[in-house]
Amino acid sequence: MASAELLALAFVTLIAIGSPSFAQSQSAPMPVNAQPKSYGDGWECDRGYRRDGDACLAIIVPENAYATNRTYGAGWECLHGFQEINEATCLEVVVPDGGYLDPSGKSWSCFRRYMKVDDLCLEIDLPPNAYLADNTYGSAWQCNRGYEIDGDTCIAIAVPENAFLNGAGYGQPWTCERGYFERDDICEAVVVPENAYFDDANYGPGWKCNRGFAESDDGCTEIDLPENAHLDRSGNRWECHRNFQRSQGRCILND
Repeated sequence: MASAELLALAFVTLIAIGSPSFAQSQSAPMPVNAQPKSYGDGWECDRGYRRDGDACLAIIVPENAYATNRTYGAGWECLHGFQEINEATCLEVVVPDGGYLDPSGKSWSCFRRYMKVDDLCLEIDLPPNAYLADNTYGSAWQCNRGYEIDGDTCIAIAVPENAFLNGAGYGQPWTCERGYFERDDICEAVVVPENAYFDDANYGPGWKCNRGFAESDDGCTEIDLPENAHLDRSGNRWECHRNFQRSQGRCILND
C-alpha cells in the first residue's frame, strides 16, 4: 500500500476514535434505572435511585421518613416529630410533661416555669420575693428589687440610713446618698472644711479646696506664693513663671 494511502487511513481512524459516538461506544453501558444526563456526557440515576459505582441502587426510605429526591445526602429525611438515628431509622421525638415540640420537629424544649433536666421538664420552685428569669443559662429565677439571693431563698437587702438601692447586679447593692460616703457598711456625712467645697467624685475625701488653697491635715491651707510664681491650672498648687525653675520652695532665674 502506498504511503499516501496509509496516511489517509490513519487520519480517518483518528477522526473515528475522537468522535462522540466512538467514545460512547467505548464507555461503560448505561445501567438499569438510569438515563442520559440532561447536559454533558454520561448518565445519571433516576429519581429514587443513587449511583453506586456503575449501578443505580434503589434508595430505601425508612418508616416515618420521606424521599427528598436530592442528589446529595441520604436521599430521605424524617417526618416532622421524628429524629434520625444512626442514619438508618426515624424514631418519634418523645416530649415530656411540661415540654413542647420545637418548630424544627426534631427536638423539644420546656415551657416557661419549667427547666430541662436530662429527659424531663421539672417545674421551677420559686421562693418568696422572686420572679422567673429569662436567662438561657444560670439561675432560673431572680430576686425582686430590694432582695438578694441567699442559697435557695431571697432575703431583704439591709440598706443603711442615708443610702438607696442601686440595682447593681454585683458588688454593693446600695449607694450612699449625695453628701455621704461609705465607711464600714454605713453612710457617714461628708464634713467639708473651711475654704473647701463638696465634691461628689467616687474617690477622695468628698471635698476639694477652693482655688488658692491646698489640702493639708484634713483642711485647706492658703497657698503662700513665692516670688516669680503663679497658681497652676488646678488652682491648688503653684509653678514658676517661664524662665524660672523651682528650687527649695523658691523660683530662681534660669542661667
